[in-house]
Amino acid sequence: MTQDELKALVGQAALQYVVPGEIVGVGTGSTVNKFIEALASMKDRIRGAVSSSLASTERLHAIGVPVFDANDVGELAVYVDGADEIDPKGHMIKGGGAALTREKIVAAQSRQFVCIADESKLVPALGAFPVPVEVIPMATARIVRQFAAMGGQARVRMKDGAPLVTDNGQHILDVAGLRIEHPLAFESEVNQWPGVVTVGVFAHQKASVCLLGTSSGVRTLTY
Repeated sequence: MTQDELKALVGQAALQYVVPGEIVGVGTGSTVNKFIEALASMKDRIRGAVSSSLASTERLHAIGVPVFDANDVGELAVYVDGADEIDPKGHMIKGGGAALTREKIVAAQSRQFVCIADESKLVPALGAFPVPVEVIPMATARIVRQFAAMGGQARVRMKDGAPLVTDNGQHILDVAGLRIEHPLAFESEVNQWPGVVTVGVFAHQKASVCLLGTSSGVRTLTY
């Protein structure tokens, strides 16, 4: 199966976790786009969605799903999102799609985090995928130096020859060269650095379930 077919497979499988009559949290990225396509089949059985990005909001509106502001709803039953990496304990690296801050906000508002990914995303330890970090621009150079002291190489993510600007109006650093043996401690430390909006390690908001697309079907991992 192609990677695109695996994404469609797990996107469809995630529907079983959507609670009829409630509002679903929806992430961002190519795998989530497959979930949104699948969600069209049950859009009349849910109240709507809370979205983690402008891009996902547009896709949800296109299939007729109402999108609520996170502040206007209470706890969500489930949040469905992808991952750039996921380890054996359900800790993830996220932010390849530049929506990590809003993703973490919606994840924190949800009782259950259902991660949908293809099997290439399952890793023994986080860090081979560069860690995205959303930062306030004036702190960029200092944060780059702080990562260098850890052994990481941080670079500003670019788009069309200029720093990419997130939905929150900030920049993103992608940090290569790290092996994150203790994700909870790493997330807590980096989030304390002045100028860091969010680090793309999801350990405090880890996955409850991972639906992993494999050549032999969907493999369900629970944490």
